[in-house]
Amino acid sequence: MSDVPPRERAALMVEWQARACAKLGSPLYDALLTGVAGDIRAGGPCADAVAGYENAPGPDAIALRLVGAVHALVLTGRAPELAAYYPTAGGAFRPELAEACWEAFRGTVAAELPWVRDWMTRPPQTNEVGRANLLITGLLQVTQAAAPLPIRLFELGSSAGLNLRPELFRYSAEGFAWGPVASPVVLADAWRGDPPAWLTAAAGSAEQQALTVVERRGCDLTPIDPLSEAGALALRAYVWPDQADRHARLAGALRLAAEIPVEVETMGAAEFLGGVHLEPGTLTVVWHSIMRQYVPAEEWARVERELSRLAAASTPQAAFAHIAFEPERVGDRFPCRLTVRQGAAERGVLAEALPHGVPAWAV
Repeated sequence: MSDVPPRERAALMVEWQARACAKLGSPLYDALLTGVAGDIRAGGPCADAVAGYENAPGPDAIALRLVGAVHALVLTGRAPELAAYYPTAGGAFRPELAEACWEAFRGTVAAELPWVRDWMTRPPQTNEVGRANLLITGLLQVTQAAAPLPIRLFELGSSAGLNLRPELFRYSAEGFAWGPVASPVVLADAWRGDPPAWLTAAAGSAEQQALTVVERRGCDLTPIDPLSEAGALALRAYVWPDQADRHARLAGALRLAAEIPVEVETMGAAEFLGGVHLEPGTLTVVWHSIMRQYVPAEEWARVERELSRLAAASTPQAAFAHIAFEPERVGDRFPCRLTVRQGAAERGVLAEALPHGVPAWAV
């Protein structure tokens, strides 16, 4: 779109995000972002909010930055008129309220423009707890192949590190359940259709019921502290306000974060992996989800070299696995796919899922 005027380019990116929100079950954001796109074209307050970001690459997600900023205003009580339409603030949204909701949104952006502009400088970070659905599937697959070893879990692009506690979540679907029954994080309807037979078998195995994670570490260029007021606000603000299940999962994950500490280091993925080495008597797992698109190609080449180093060093006594949940081209589609590589073996595709991780389906 190099020949498209900057303001039009921004409007097109926002419209793309509106369609994505509609497909992923957020009629509120579909309606609001449709309004934002029109306001950008008209030179309204939303055009002022995104000024300077019109030529940002797609991964910069200017639409999500903008609605995240406004959601944070709602959550902190600074947008009472708009709060009437946001379920996270006790409001309600219906299609017939779209025009009034949009006018309140536009008015909030205009009234709080300096605050919104400041928020726009931060990268969008959705530490989506539902993606643990794929991580636990990968973990159960790699641990069923041999006697379970204590697990060392390393996550690339961790954000707040919420998905470094996957064995403490509860996962369920028709014919499938795994994890602590009393967990504050419940991923219900985790599978569309029947889960893979090997997964239901693994879930019923006593050995698989007792996965032991002995180390949890992650990295991120701009990690979020989930125990801080500002960090918790950022995490809540980036979850779409009309998706109650996602907010419930996030609330439970924040409770676990207060109980089970993890370390998220401020560094890039390649540098972080350079300090990871296999240890005898453990399974070292490197995991990432919907983050590869944010990593420059040169650095990702370094990441792949580090992953190959770890894979080549893998033995039954000091094992290694790489689990990824990322969008990949399949013909003319870009499904989000769960892939697993054990040691130096070939990478395998286990499942696909919606970008938020729930539900998944077998492939």
